[in-house]
Amino acid sequence: MTSRASKLKIVVSGLTASYPFGGVFWDYFQYVIGFHLLGHDVLYIEDTGQWAYDPARETFVENGTTNADYLNAHLSSLPWALTRQWYYRDARGNEFGLSRERVYDFCRDADLFLNISGSCRMRDEYYKAKVTAFIDSDPMYTQAPVPEFADGTIDTAGKRQIETMLRHDVFFTFGENINSSDCCVPKDLFDWIPTRQPVLFDYLYAKRVPVASRRRVFTTIGSTEPSQKSLVVRGIQYFGKSRELARFANLPRCCEAELELAMSGPTPASSLAAEGWRLAPAYSVSKDPWVYLDYLSHSLGEWSVAKNAYVASRSGWFSCRTACYLALSVPAVVQDTGFSRFLPAGEGLIPFTTLMEAAQGLEQVSADPVRHSGAAAAIAREHFDYRVVLPALIDRAFRVDKSFKQRTPGASRK
Repeated sequence: MTSRASKLKIVVSGLTASYPFGGVFWDYFQYVIGFHLLGHDVLYIEDTGQWAYDPARETFVENGTTNADYLNAHLSSLPWALTRQWYYRDARGNEFGLSRERVYDFCRDADLFLNISGSCRMRDEYYKAKVTAFIDSDPMYTQAPVPEFADGTIDTAGKRQIETMLRHDVFFTFGENINSSDCCVPKDLFDWIPTRQPVLFDYLYAKRVPVASRRRVFTTIGSTEPSQKSLVVRGIQYFGKSRELARFANLPRCCEAELELAMSGPTPASSLAAEGWRLAPAYSVSKDPWVYLDYLSHSLGEWSVAKNAYVASRSGWFSCRTACYLALSVPAVVQDTGFSRFLPAGEGLIPFTTLMEAAQGLEQVSADPVRHSGAAAAIAREHFDYRVVLPALIDRAFRVDKSFKQRTPGASRK
């Protein structure tokens, strides 16, 4: 058993270079920085085997040189000694950052490898870590192929996906409601452990903007659709965020709050504008980690829906972006996915399921933004701070019953 009190060697994988946006940077590097601040030796690996996105050309590219430059530049701007602790391999096999040899040596001696979002192309060398952990940040989409795998009707690509997942030792999910009876996310094959995304509370809280200096606007940043626009699981069809946004399209007509969307993907801009929504260009407010935080921190609050798959399945998913809003002491009025069973609600964080509840939540924050701002920060500090989330994740990772994988049909050994 590895001592959780000792200094560990930890690998974190992600998508920061592949999708060079401010929110994505914080999604993964709050893990990296958090482990570093806890005293662990951390290496960031990005090796997806996929083409990377080029925001300037609005397309995917095989050559990741520009994406590697983005990653290197922003790591160099951090106030932590992580400038050289990264490795990125693009779709062509070009490598950036540390050498492959040093990366493989690190993985061979690593205590823990975190495959966040299932983003990493898991090579045999990565499985050399004492514990390999899969972190599901996209509940229902991750588990969608499970029923067909279990009954033997799955296609080759889906079978390969599940078999790769099964090679991990422990499985975490942002679907915090996954073990409840009303959650429709498939639970076969995997023993899912709920977790939360960590935030660098002290760092983000120091960047908060006084309430009096904030714009009197509720904002959000995101994409209207996932890469897979819909999926069918056990005969039920699930959709992306646009399905839920359509349900609340006339919200501006139901309240006095100013609402602004910074959405990428296919957005019905003209019809939303006609309903009273403000529309901001998504890339301009999320092009780097600090522009992103500046946009969030100057908001009176966040208002957002979630993907239909998260909502309809009662997954309990909670947004990494919303956790950042809270840490910046910006309150959030967000669609409930089942998370309200596990997080304080009513001040600072207001979940809604109906149009009326959404309007009432906006009115509550607008009436007393200072009180809700303080409550938002308190929720972030108590429930999302890296000093709360990451030690618990490490402890659970090393307490895992590895015999579960050995008992699971179709599981491959390392």
